[in-house]
Amino acid sequence: MLPCACANLRRAARAVTQLYDRELRGTGLGVTQFTLLQALARIGELSQGRLGNGMSIDSTTLTRTLATLRKAGWIAVRTGGDRRVRLISMTAAGRRQLERSYPAWERAQERLRRILGDPRWEALGDLTHRVVRSAREA
Repeated sequence: MLPCACANLRRAARAVTQLYDRELRGTGLGVTQFTLLQALARIGELSQGRLGNGMSIDSTTLTRTLATLRKAGWIAVRTGGDRRVRLISMTAAGRRQLERSYPAWERAQERLRRILGDPRWEALGDLTHRVVRSAREA
């Protein structure tokens, strides 16, 4: 283990991303795409900036991922009142894709939960929330 919190968190994030991507492989979605669709399903139409900030996704990754989702017909993009603002929403096809992908995502969730055990799973959720909030406030 490295003496750098950032390096260790990034290493953990890559390992968890790989686990979820393996489970989602047959769905046509990667975990980043799945997570963006999941956020749009919960929140509804959102500006690209707010979506990126809320998900802590850098602008380049977000733009590339949204382009893929749009090309697949899973999201719609329109210009807001301010022409610089792009509003993102999920299409009916995107909702169907998300529903088809949920079982694979649930398998990934359950696999990680089983590996960690319930107490560590709960602690991971709490610690992750605290780290994100603290880093944003720093």
